[in-house]
Amino acid sequence: MALFEYKAVSGKGKVRTGNLDASNIADLEQRLSRMGLDLINCHIRNPKKPMFGIRKVHRIDLINFCFHMEQLLDAGVPLLEGLADLRDSLEHPRFQEVIANLISEVEGGKALSAAMAEHPAVFDVLFVNLIIAGEVTGELAKVFASLNRTIKWQDELAATTKKLLMFPAFVGTVVFAVTFFLMIYLVPQLVEFIKGMGGNLPFHTRALIAVSNFTVDYWYLILFLPTCLFFGIKLLAATSTKVRYHLDGWKLRVWLIGPVLKKILLSRFANFFSMMYASGIPILHSLKIAEGIVGNLQIVEALQDVEESIQSGGGIAAAFENSGLFPPLVVRMLQVGETTGALDRALLNVSYFYDRDIQDAIAKAQAMIEPIMTVVLGSILGWVMLSVLGPIYDTISKIKI
Repeated sequence: MALFEYKAVSGKGKVRTGNLDASNIADLEQRLSRMGLDLINCHIRNPKKPMFGIRKVHRIDLINFCFHMEQLLDAGVPLLEGLADLRDSLEHPRFQEVIANLISEVEGGKALSAAMAEHPAVFDVLFVNLIIAGEVTGELAKVFASLNRTIKWQDELAATTKKLLMFPAFVGTVVFAVTFFLMIYLVPQLVEFIKGMGGNLPFHTRALIAVSNFTVDYWYLILFLPTCLFFGIKLLAATSTKVRYHLDGWKLRVWLIGPVLKKILLSRFANFFSMMYASGIPILHSLKIAEGIVGNLQIVEALQDVEESIQSGGGIAAAFENSGLFPPLVVRMLQVGETTGALDRALLNVSYFYDRDIQDAIAKAQAMIEPIMTVVLGSILGWVMLSVLGPIYDTISKIKI
């Protein structure tokens, strides 16, 4: 595939220019013809690379891709024609290039799933495996519809997670900034005034002066040490499985945020596992794929225990109950689904159950975080005011009129 810069004319005589991927000039003429244009001239163009690297394919691009493929395939449009039409209508240069590569591979005899597997940064393991299931069953349009719903849900879940984490991070940053300003600018200006009044300073005033002096002398440590620690821990977690395992466990135990994060991960697992099971992917294979999607080593370890239990002949609901992943109510839902042969519906109910629970938990967490942050900020300001005004009040009270 090459990128052509073309000049063409429409049926009404209007001249159009633009860029389009094509295998050769004949292919370019054919594609322009489908757009109602006649080619005047063209030349191969080497596209400039973006200044800050290749533009990433986001979830919204995949949502649109799945929606259009579902509609085209459901309408009876052949796969290659559907991909070509989608490629011609895309504005995202990176995604357009990926679709062009898919067309080239499929024309060369590869299955769509095998062509997608060559672009793991765009189509993950779950996406590829579901496409494989759609190819085997002949229900590719339904698979694209299912992927469309799932990626939308995943996008909403990511937004929910950000909503939970961003608020305390923002408020915490504000509290830190206010405290830093007080200690490095305001308090030093008042210290000389307080010391000039003489007398013995109370403990809380001496503590304030000590903290202020430390902040002034070692401000660079206060500003840069947390950042260095954050990236240091992140690097350790990326290079050491043991560190990442303990870090993942700590994330699930953090007060207020940890329980909500666990529900989000289990909701993601239940939704993906249900979709894979409903598409005809075997349970053990679905579990293996889910282990790579969850993103938390402690939950992955529990899923591996579930996999081993099922391999040894145990029931699905019993395996999940023994793992300790789900509460009794959810296990009961799985038992009913396993008994009635509607495990995929039971898993969707589990995902819905967690989605509702997550929304309530986030609302409660935010309702608790707001007053806690207010109390913390008020306590710091009160400490500063008491430490400054206390000695002044004591001095004034000793003045005899």
